[in-house]
Amino acid sequence: MEPTTLLLGTAFIVCAYMAWNIGANDVANAMGTSVGSGALTLRRAIIVAAVFEFCGAVFFGSHVTETIRKGVLDFGDTGFSEELSQKLMYGFMAALLAAAIWLTIATRFGMPVSTTHSIVGGVIGMGLYIQPSSVNWGKVLEIVLSWVASPLLGGILAFISFYVIKRLIFNDEDPLKQTKKLAPVLALPTFFVLGLAFQFKALKGFYSNLDSAGYIDKSKWLPAKEGSTFNPFADGAWIPINSLAVALAIGIISSSILYLVLRRYQFKEEGMEGSERVFIWLQIITACYVAFAHGANDVANAIGPMAAIWDIATSTTGTLSDGNVGVPLFLLLIGGIGITIGVATWGYKVMDTIGKKITHITPSRGFAAEFGAATTVLIFSMPFLAVPISTTHTLVGAVVGVGLAGGAGAVDFRVFAKIAASWVASLPIAGAGAVVFVILFAGTPINVAIVTLLSIALTLAVVMRPDSKEERKEDLVDTTPYDTLDSTPFDMFYEHAKAVEKTVEHMLTAVTAASLGKDASKHITATIAAELDADNIKTDLRNHVGTGVRVAIGRDTFLHMLSRQDRIADYAQNVAEQISFRELMIDDKARENLKEMAEAVHLTVQKYSETVDQLNVLTQSGFAPKQKVVLNDLILEVNLLEHGADERESIAAAYVFSEGDDKPLAAMHMYRILQRLDDVANAAEKAANAFLPMINK
Repeated sequence: MEPTTLLLGTAFIVCAYMAWNIGANDVANAMGTSVGSGALTLRRAIIVAAVFEFCGAVFFGSHVTETIRKGVLDFGDTGFSEELSQKLMYGFMAALLAAAIWLTIATRFGMPVSTTHSIVGGVIGMGLYIQPSSVNWGKVLEIVLSWVASPLLGGILAFISFYVIKRLIFNDEDPLKQTKKLAPVLALPTFFVLGLAFQFKALKGFYSNLDSAGYIDKSKWLPAKEGSTFNPFADGAWIPINSLAVALAIGIISSSILYLVLRRYQFKEEGMEGSERVFIWLQIITACYVAFAHGANDVANAIGPMAAIWDIATSTTGTLSDGNVGVPLFLLLIGGIGITIGVATWGYKVMDTIGKKITHITPSRGFAAEFGAATTVLIFSMPFLAVPISTTHTLVGAVVGVGLAGGAGAVDFRVFAKIAASWVASLPIAGAGAVVFVILFAGTPINVAIVTLLSIALTLAVVMRPDSKEERKEDLVDTTPYDTLDSTPFDMFYEHAKAVEKTVEHMLTAVTAASLGKDASKHITATIAAELDADNIKTDLRNHVGTGVRVAIGRDTFLHMLSRQDRIADYAQNVAEQISFRELMIDDKARENLKEMAEAVHLTVQKYSETVDQLNVLTQSGFAPKQKVVLNDLILEVNLLEHGADERESIAAAYVFSEGDDKPLAAMHMYRILQRLDDVANAAEKAANAFLPMINK
């Protein structure tokens, strides 16, 4: 085999491997919050992301690309000699391979890192080895500063966005009605920003392609790099009037369509759930935009270095072209297909981290996070800043921002600290790896092929080993069509509350049957079975939260509340078991008192279930003041009903002791049942009161 053919064949493998890693890691930028909020099942998110990523990469990826990503290397204006070009060819291969392997490792642990910064790190490393003076340390400093600037601004914008939604919509008496009124208003600036970002980021390569063919003047549509002005009508405008007009038109049209849809759409849901339904639509649209823009823009991270390798290897002089180089269509296809496969095979790992482990995500929070991230990326891409930020860093910051809108306890800063550490590690690890690979390549295609294939094989063999502690992909992929918003720990908590209530209902039926002198055995059995069902839900929920899923109020507090709630069912089962020990005291009045006590307890538990439902609403609203008031009123009602049950117990116990002197064993048995019933009501009261700290949050 010809050396050049062997080199290019190996380079294509590395390019495809890098594209696979981009899909596996970076796709969480687009779909992680949609999966975390329940707006899309994981399977649907993978399909949507794969389609939009592929279309963005293949149809709108630029046919020209930078030879040196983000301008971190500067070899002067004298052009590239054959010797330097040959060194760079192997250097680009080393940088691409080092970045790809680092991304594989990061994805294995669910860490969302920047693919752009990873490849930049590799380029810096090989540049330091080949020609240390070529490194543009000013640009490197900008990248380091972006680790703070982009997450911070993304977090601030996302926090403000969700805060506005919380105050104007979720704090209203009728959130759904308010959503119908205000959603079209909120949609206008949202789609205006997305319209600008779509043109400046997703269509950047498309404009360049048309401009090079002589069809348009891209300066009329894209921000100028030099001699810019804020005046949109002037030449060299930072935001040209054409782009402003198109973005405004997109905003107005989208807002109008949403207004018409909301007027005609018949919501099955009410209140907060109906409001979140609207934000599901908005979140999915923004997620599709991010996926499309990512495919169009970030495919260059895989094909940019590959295009430089191709340019050198196929050049008659063996030198690298100055400036940008052409990108053949088949390279775009390799990038698009690689990204698509990466999304479909390993994309779930990082999605799980962004969507579930940093903070509790709802559709409204997910929308706010994606809007904040898109706006931040647009701002930093303007020429007056022109800082090479990472979409990954920005979105993670935005997710933290919407989490903080519900209080600092809503964010798992341990997870965020690990993610931030992986950001800092990207540049040095990829850079050091690139240096190692340049040395191992030794400037020969055979070495390149052997080292590359062994490195990829060894990496995949190590990171893909089965791990008993790791949640299996099959467990994460939910194939159930999305019909409700029941996907969060608080939804599961409410499901457990309903199972507890069902246990108490069977208990009431058993007590009633026994009070009427009927056989209560089947009702006792049903009570025990219902308690077991509640236990199973509790176990599933504990395991779910134990995998690292973030709960808005903190994991320990949540599990404490779950334990309190579970006691209600335990005590209800104990009542049923007490009934089975012996026949009730033969006294019609005593039995009637017992039945009335059981009914009062059941009413207390029913009201408690309503309280849990409102707790879910409160967490979805980001702890809106109005929803706190509603929850506080429900807790008060639970306490009053429990007090009523106490009064019924007092009356029933007094009667038993006054009339049971001649049958002390029967009277004592009846009193024990009354005590166990009181335990059920007390447990419901304590479970409801456990929510009070959230009202003062």
